Amino acid sequence: MQERIIRAIAGTLVLTSILLAVYVNINWLFLAGFVAVNMIQSSITKWCLMNDILTKLGVPK
Repeated sequence: MQERIIRAIAGTLVLTSILLAVYVNINWLFLAGFVAVNMIQSSITKWCLMNDILTKLGVPK
């Protein structure tokens, strides 16, 4: 369950940053870059901050 939520949050953040970059300011692409770096980091280290946050919120694994 948490993995699906994490993927949904990441996808939403990337799409939101792209829309903001097109309509507001190109610098919003840094948000998409941050999400991408975090996804790469979590695949290497097997640790994800959002996973910890969802666990503390009581979302089942």
